[in-house]
Amino acid sequence: MNLPENVEKYLKKHSVPKWNIELSKDGKYDNIIVIPAISEFENIKFVLGSLIENDAKYFSSTLVVFVINNLETSEERIKSDNEISLYFLRNIINGQANDDLSAALISSDLTIGLVDASSRGEELPENHGGVGLARKIGMDLALTLFNYENSNKKILICTDADCTFDKNYLTEIVSNFNKKKLSAAVVNYRHDTSGNNENTKAIICYEYYLRYYVLFQRYADSHFAFHTIGSTMCCDCESYIKVEGINKKKAAEDFYFLEKLAKQVKIEKITSTTVYPSGRGSWRVPFGTGQRVNRYLAKEQDEYLLYNPANFEILKKWNEALYKNSDLVSYYLEAGENIHPELYKFLIKQEFDRAFSKILNRTNDVKQINNQKKFWFDGFRTLKLIHYLRDAVNPNINAFDAIDILFEKLGISVDIKRDKGTIPELEMQKKYLEVLRKLDNEDLSYDN
Repeated sequence: MNLPENVEKYLKKHSVPKWNIELSKDGKYDNIIVIPAISEFENIKFVLGSLIENDAKYFSSTLVVFVINNLETSEERIKSDNEISLYFLRNIINGQANDDLSAALISSDLTIGLVDASSRGEELPENHGGVGLARKIGMDLALTLFNYENSNKKILICTDADCTFDKNYLTEIVSNFNKKKLSAAVVNYRHDTSGNNENTKAIICYEYYLRYYVLFQRYADSHFAFHTIGSTMCCDCESYIKVEGINKKKAAEDFYFLEKLAKQVKIEKITSTTVYPSGRGSWRVPFGTGQRVNRYLAKEQDEYLLYNPANFEILKKWNEALYKNSDLVSYYLEAGENIHPELYKFLIKQEFDRAFSKILNRTNDVKQINNQKKFWFDGFRTLKLIHYLRDAVNPNINAFDAIDILFEKLGISVDIKRDKGTIPELEMQKKYLEVLRKLDNEDLSYDN
């Protein structure tokens, strides 16, 4: 089957041609799950064990692709673990069952794929080898294996090797994309917070940071009020091609990829199923869950601080002013200064006047102008503003004081008793997190 013209064009211009995919059976698919993995042999068994508990009716149209990767300079223990993973997956691909899980996978209709970016001569390049490139390799190769002859959505599903899933994971993703005609989405997630040790405290601390930021983004009417977690990302192939694919960044590839998507399509949230990422510490990427857990456990800084709610008030007023129609740069700068002098200084430092003048020189169409505003004041620049305001005027405050203010702003009454400025016991921290999770899963609709 020939590939569609837009797919051919994308692959010719943007794909990385070195790597190939090994498959347990030939076929064409509607849903392709891409999983980068480095030193994850034990977790690979867990992730496959979780996926095979999903509804089997989707297996014949679903491919699971592992991108086993490392650098030439990676430690020998990493390479050895990857060798075991390659051996395990190749046995499944070749129909050789070594355990009950392998036998179940071989006898199922679920197709397993493997990209070897680990063996000698196949390693990722030193300069940009990492999770971003590993995802890109898998996602680009996936474009060659979709069944373009039917009308079903062609869904690229990203997750990680340390995740497990609800049993309706595939059902809900496929159903939401096809029935609601989604272009891109993030799936609900929950870390395991059932324990009572320091690692549990660390992951609770990180998760309420994530949810607090997204909820205050929603409050501030941001176009980028969604989680940017790689193990929860999904999009259709058209949107993937439209934004020229995922980047090769060694970290934060999920943030920048979803930000690109949000500038072109609406990022929905699928709340009817859940991904369960690991809450472990990790060396695999320089930021994200693993590093935040490591930082907490190392007691490097006070983790019980969150962005000052006052900074989101400034952001909210700026978003309101930014999307009012004016062809005068001075209007926006004056509005910024009236909102807060430090906002004005930020806009000057970010050369807003120059950027907006360029926008006006390119078009006088209001819709296009507003779209270009979104391109300029994107998720990254929004975060830069919050960090600028944090450093310049409103420093971070006690996390639970901040969350209490968020609840108040959202009109939420919470029966949690705590003295201001204190850090509650673990069980109360869990109650705070459950409220944040519930709020986060409410309607995320906003104009895009």
